[in-house]
Amino acid sequence: MTTDQDLPMDAQSATAVFAAKGIDVTPNKDQGVIKVVKHPGLDGERPMIGDRVTVHYSGKLLSGKKFDCSRDRKEPFCFNVGKGQVLRAWDIGVLSMQKGEVCTFLCKPDYAYGPAGNPNKIPPSSTVIFEMELLKFEGEMLTDDGGIVRRIKVKGDGYSNPNDGASVDVHLEGSCGGRLFDSRDVSFIVGEGEDKGVPLGVDRAMDKMQKGECCILYLKPKYGFGSEGKAEYKIGPDKDVVYEVTLKDFQRAKESWEMDLNEKLDLVVGVKHKGNQYFKAGRYYQALVQYQRIICWLEMECGTGREQQKRIQDFVLTAHLNLALCFLRIKEFSQVVENCNKVIELDENNEKALYRRGEARLLRNEFSLAMEDFQQVLQVNPSNRAARAQISNCQNKIKEHHEQDKKTYANMFQKFAERDAKVCKCTVLVICSHLGNHLVFHSFVTKILCC
Repeated sequence: MTTDQDLPMDAQSATAVFAAKGIDVTPNKDQGVIKVVKHPGLDGERPMIGDRVTVHYSGKLLSGKKFDCSRDRKEPFCFNVGKGQVLRAWDIGVLSMQKGEVCTFLCKPDYAYGPAGNPNKIPPSSTVIFEMELLKFEGEMLTDDGGIVRRIKVKGDGYSNPNDGASVDVHLEGSCGGRLFDSRDVSFIVGEGEDKGVPLGVDRAMDKMQKGECCILYLKPKYGFGSEGKAEYKIGPDKDVVYEVTLKDFQRAKESWEMDLNEKLDLVVGVKHKGNQYFKAGRYYQALVQYQRIICWLEMECGTGREQQKRIQDFVLTAHLNLALCFLRIKEFSQVVENCNKVIELDENNEKALYRRGEARLLRNEFSLAMEDFQQVLQVNPSNRAARAQISNCQNKIKEHHEQDKKTYANMFQKFAERDAKVCKCTVLVICSHLGNHLVFHSFVTKILCC
C-alpha cells in the first residue's frame, strides 16, 4: 500500500512505484492511470458509463501538497461517469471501482490537468495523485419522474442520436423478474414504437443512444406495459420491466429547420392522424409525442398568405387542444392549463380550450377559477349543458369547501378554548397551593384568571 510518506518526488520514479504495487487501468495500457487499492469494495457490479456516482476524493501533487479535498468541504462529489464531465483519469478510474472501495490513482498529465495545469494550484504538465472512495452509484435517469433509468454496457460511436421520426434498427431483450420474455431484432420509427410492440420507455430512450451502444433500461410500469400488462408475454399489470437494447443502426429524420413549410404541412396530416389513432387506443403518452411534433414544426411559422396562415393556426390550435386532452387523461393538470392557455392566446373564445381548462382547474380544486371558465363557455355557447352542469358542480364544491372550513375552524377554536381552560385551572391551583388560608386574595386571583 502506498502512503503519502512513500511518495517519490518525480513522475518517473512515482510511476515505477505505482506500477509495482498497482494496475494500469487505462484502456490502451499506457500507464496513464495506475491504481492501488487501499480498501477493497463490496463484491458486485461496478459503475457503467453514464451512471450517477458519488465519491469522496483528495488530490495531491507528488510533493505531498494537497490541492483539493471533498472531505474538507464535508460534501461528497457527484457526476455522471464516462461522460467527460470530469478529468479523464476520474472517468477511467471510477469505472474500475466497486461500491465502498478506497484506492489511490497516479494520473499522468494527459489524463489530468494537461500541459496547462491549473493556475495557482497545479504546475504545468504535472503528474498528480487522487485518493478516491466510491460511496454509491446508480443508473442515469432519462426522465424527471425516474421512470426510465439507463445503464450503458457498451458506449456507442460518434455524437449523433436518433430523433423523432428516425428509422432505427435495434436488438431487444426484455425481462421481468429475471424471466426473459422478449428477444428479437426489430426496426421501427422513433415515436411509433408502439406499432411494433416496443414499450414507450424503449422508444423514448432512443434519442439518448448512439450507434453501437448497448444499454440496460429499467422501466417503471408507466413506460413499460402499464396497468394493462402484456398477456402475450405473461406480464401482469403494473410490473417493472428491464430491456437490454442495442442500437445497430439508424437513419435520422429531417429536423424542422431542414424542411420548408409545404413539406411540414404535408407531413403534419399523417402525424396528426397517427396521434389520433394512439389517443383512441388509449395510448396517451404515444399520442403526446405526435402532437408535440406538430407544435415543434409549426408554432413559429407564419405562412405566405391568409389561407396558409389559417391552415397553420388550425393545426397548432388542434395540436394544443389534443395535448390538453391527453394530459387531462393522464392527470397532469398543469400541462392541461398551459396548453389551453396557448389556444386562448390565439382564440380567446375557444369553447373547447375554456372547457378543458375549467375541467383541469376543477380537478385541482381551484373551484372559483374553474367556474369562471365554465361561465365563459356559456357566454360563447349558451346551449352548452355540460358547462352549465359543471357550474352547478363548482358551486356545490365551493359550498362543501366552506362548510369544511367552518368545521375545521370550529374544532380548532374548541381545542384552543379547552386548552385555555386547562391552563386557567392549573394556574389557579398553583396559586392556591402557595397562598394557604388567605381566602380573600384567592378569590380575587381566581376571578382575574378565569374571566
